[in-house]
Amino acid sequence: MGSNRKLGSTNRVHMIGIGGSGMLGIASILLKKGFFVSGSDVSISKDLLLLQKEGALIQEGHKPDLIKRAQIVVFSSAIKKSNPELKEAKARNLIIVPRAQMLSSIITGYRNIAVAGSHGKTTTTSLLAEIFIKSKKDPTYVVGGKILSGGKSSNLGKGDTMIFEADESDGSFSHFHPDVALVTNVDNDHLAFYKNDLNNLHKAFKHFLGNIPFYGHAVINGDDANLKKILKFVKRRFITVGFNKKNDFIISNLTLKNKFQTFQIRSSTNQRFITLRTPLFGKHNVLNSSLAAITALEEGINKASIKAAIKEFKGTSRRFEEHIVRINNKNTIMVDDYGHHPAEINATIEAVYQKFGSKNICMFFEPHRFSRTKQLFSDFVKVLAKISEVHIFPIYPASEKPVRGITSKKLVSEINKINGNAYLIDKRSVKEVLYKRNSVPDVILVQGAGTIAEIAPLIKEYE
Repeated sequence: MGSNRKLGSTNRVHMIGIGGSGMLGIASILLKKGFFVSGSDVSISKDLLLLQKEGALIQEGHKPDLIKRAQIVVFSSAIKKSNPELKEAKARNLIIVPRAQMLSSIITGYRNIAVAGSHGKTTTTSLLAEIFIKSKKDPTYVVGGKILSGGKSSNLGKGDTMIFEADESDGSFSHFHPDVALVTNVDNDHLAFYKNDLNNLHKAFKHFLGNIPFYGHAVINGDDANLKKILKFVKRRFITVGFNKKNDFIISNLTLKNKFQTFQIRSSTNQRFITLRTPLFGKHNVLNSSLAAITALEEGINKASIKAAIKEFKGTSRRFEEHIVRINNKNTIMVDDYGHHPAEINATIEAVYQKFGSKNICMFFEPHRFSRTKQLFSDFVKVLAKISEVHIFPIYPASEKPVRGITSKKLVSEINKINGNAYLIDKRSVKEVLYKRNSVPDVILVQGAGTIAEIAPLIKEYE
């Protein structure tokens, strides 16, 4: 049984950047464990208003006022060293811990399952949590987005399992020693932290997998080229899952019918066999579902619960989240998606083609970070040139300084050398773009991880 007692007598926690997806879930669990929680962020979101109702004390803006009440200060990776609250906490000699270290403390006493990978962590973590919920295991979980079926990003359960995302973007997943690690893929993202060297990222994943205790194991996407290289150095038991016939569990007979992807998973020796149906589109989601299913099977979850959970899973917030909107007296589809790496964007585009059958897409895209845009510039151009109409916002800096010569204007220019359908835009122009047009797009795609999250609600308000 997971421990529900307080972590100790030191129980007044202040969280800098409490509105971040990884921080919200931790804050909610700390409140349910009986901690006094305060926090600050640049603005008060709807999620933070809900957290206030749970008992948190929330401050808009980063001012050191609430630090006076705190014993422990938690900060997210987005917080700069110059943050006034962080400086005040140091001056007061308070206990200061990174977000991942606090999460690492929370998981003590549980059988913990960590979901890592460059792409697909949130969806796969949510799928796994849903499977455990369906099987009446009442897990504790922390997800980097809301599970749409329940509207929550975290839960303090009574069961003995903790399911959580392990974030590689700042190397913080090295804090974890999971009983089970699920790894979706390894890609050339967040390389700025790893000195722009993919080998350093590989080393980090080797370290993470090496943290698994001798009795634990990993469930791995065996089709991923980078993971194949990493696994040569892993000295723990691991299980591979994928479409390739060399995997321990092989995905086959994938079909699309009645708005479901149906597929089978069999063992390499044909000893274990399960047929699954998912309402999620895209080949990547078949892999995500399969990884979650095999992880659950290894944990003793029955097949009926796995099948039901995957079939009924509605997804997570801003991961191919669908809405019907009305543009010029005509209903059309809007897809809101968090993906901000070329591989993620490409997967979303392919899923749109697969589900809706039309390539008449109007995309609103906000590049995320100057370093990522510079590093993957040609990949962004190649992927975005596939879209029949793409409107690009200024680059969201995420605390980075601008990089000379790396702008959305340059991105638009390079895309237009291929298809001539890219445009610069700002938030004030979205309504004009959508309503002052001769034809309504079949799909409106809102893509990105920064302030573009505000665009989908804005479009819905226009109706």
